[in-house]
Amino acid sequence: MLKAPSDPPLTDLEGVVCRQVEVAGQSLTLYESSLPLIDAMIADIRAAQARVWMETYIFAGDKAGEAVADALSDRAAAGLDVRLMYDAVGSISTPAALFARMEAAGVKVHVYHGFREALRRFGFFFRTMNRRNHRKLLVIDDEIAYFGGMNVVDQSGIETIEDAKARRLPMSAGWRDVHVRMVGSTQHEIAEIMERLWKRAHHKRVGRWPKWPVREMIAAKGDGLWFFDTRPTFKNRRAHRMLVPLIRLARHDITLSMAYFIPIGRVLRELTRAQQRGVRIRVIIPGQSDVAAVQWATRYFYKFLLSRGFHIYERKNQMLHSKVMVIDGRWSVIGSCNLDPRSLRLNLEFLATGHSRKLAAVVLTICRFEIRNSKRVRLEDYERRTLRQRLIDRLAWTFRRWL
Repeated sequence: MLKAPSDPPLTDLEGVVCRQVEVAGQSLTLYESSLPLIDAMIADIRAAQARVWMETYIFAGDKAGEAVADALSDRAAAGLDVRLMYDAVGSISTPAALFARMEAAGVKVHVYHGFREALRRFGFFFRTMNRRNHRKLLVIDDEIAYFGGMNVVDQSGIETIEDAKARRLPMSAGWRDVHVRMVGSTQHEIAEIMERLWKRAHHKRVGRWPKWPVREMIAAKGDGLWFFDTRPTFKNRRAHRMLVPLIRLARHDITLSMAYFIPIGRVLRELTRAQQRGVRIRVIIPGQSDVAAVQWATRYFYKFLLSRGFHIYERKNQMLHSKVMVIDGRWSVIGSCNLDPRSLRLNLEFLATGHSRKLAAVVLTICRFEIRNSKRVRLEDYERRTLRQRLIDRLAWTFRRWL
């Protein structure tokens, strides 16, 4: 079994590095900050023997991006099958020279829905540019896979507002997130998901896409792990198809930690119904978001949520970028999918669902840490907004489907 040369140490949640858990024969390591994650990725990439495939929304031109680029280039030069698919909009500020350097070393680089592609499909220009690949995936050889909410960006070393100010960065620069390193036999399912998109992007025959294992997942008695690749252009591959059945199972507690929270359609209806049948719903969101308009639109939504008994917590000091959900201490969802219109109806996303009390306990511990470092929002706080802020929030809400 191929593993990183030196697995990161484990610590308690205060100042956490990572946490490990076994689920259905798969070894999972959960990361909450970028530095240990990037270090683990690079170690695994450099130890690869056959293939390294990566998909990411943002591949930054910072220290993290440079280090990963060097590792990918090294493996490509050694003759391995090395692929990189990055999103054109997400990586718009990354120097083209970085990607050119990787291509020169033998890395197969593909930009997802780039400007030139959109121009060639002139009649579908805005549709093409509006649909992004928001997934963050990495497979190495035949046993290691990474998935979750973290991009290839250096978000390390910022734990407080003062740290951000010292580096002349916004308050939201120090990010909290959840990403998973998985070692096990089900890695091939993630590789197949990536292979299908790669073929489609290169206009090769893909064949029939396999059905989602929703019924199998819901009927599970023992531990299990299932993967879902959303393609909202296909009715049967939209995130609500697996989220709604899970939410319907809730009887006691739903905890959500979301970077962007503007649920719509069936997801919103099921969350509301769950609360009506007595399920406690806790929602943790950024106190200061990196996308201000999304924060404004979400704040307009507070009254609806608070008046129905939802508990809302705003994460202080750091930008909360995770996309996780825990239901009744036994179901967990981890991935790249936010509960907002863009993730639910436009973007390509990836979600992993686990039926495991051990995994749920780990994710819930992370969420409780976020809550302890959050401010609970109450209806009286919402009502104290200024007239100017009320108008801004209302305007942002109007455009929520395009944020």
